[in-house]
Amino acid sequence: MSVQGLAKRTTYPDYWTINEQKRLVSEKIWYWFGVSVVNLFARMKLDMDVAWHTPMPHGPKILAANHPTTVDPFLIMTLVPEQISILVTEGAFKVPLIGGCIRRGGHIPVVFGEGGKVFENARKMLAIGRTIGIFPEGSLSVLGGKRPKPRTGAARLALKSGAPVIPIGIALDYDRIRFVDLPENGNNVEARFYTRGPYTVSVGEPMWFKGDVEDRQLVRATAEQIMDQILLLSRH
Repeated sequence: MSVQGLAKRTTYPDYWTINEQKRLVSEKIWYWFGVSVVNLFARMKLDMDVAWHTPMPHGPKILAANHPTTVDPFLIMTLVPEQISILVTEGAFKVPLIGGCIRRGGHIPVVFGEGGKVFENARKMLAIGRTIGIFPEGSLSVLGGKRPKPRTGAARLALKSGAPVIPIGIALDYDRIRFVDLPENGNNVEARFYTRGPYTVSVGEPMWFKGDVEDRQLVRATAEQIMDQILLLSRH
């Protein structure tokens, strides 16, 4: 069946054009190709162990995890049997080969100074039933055990959409991380690659939140609550 035919068989909001629908179908093909590559890598190179505290709920949800290495967004994709869109820093989209793959796979670039647009793109995906992956630290985890101050994106999405947050804690052997400087906009940016060793993922129970997304105090408290649970799971 053609891409156009696949698009017509999928339910989308009435205001979505056929080109937008076809784009989502194309993204799905690229996405599952990427997942197959990541699964192969995980089986061959990592001792990956996933601990489930409870089954994930059906429907769109927000996967919120800590971020010790650059490969975390890819490995998060292996946790659920559905397509997810992960919020990824804009610089990753400019990396040769990798950038093209994540762009075609339907992930969401996080552009500095355009938080409103990023939030709306993520909310739009949740509205059509897509699960979102997000790293509340906003960047790679601070090494040394210091507690990070979380960004509020996951909290705002949960309050706005009503979708549950699934906290995820990642633990690994920090001595096996390879630190690499990658060029980005004329500067070098630290990347952390993890290509062998134990990689443990603890998936926590769903967290549901209600309230006014414009209530800053509520948003901040919600963000802290999500971060607390992620850190607890990462030490599990």
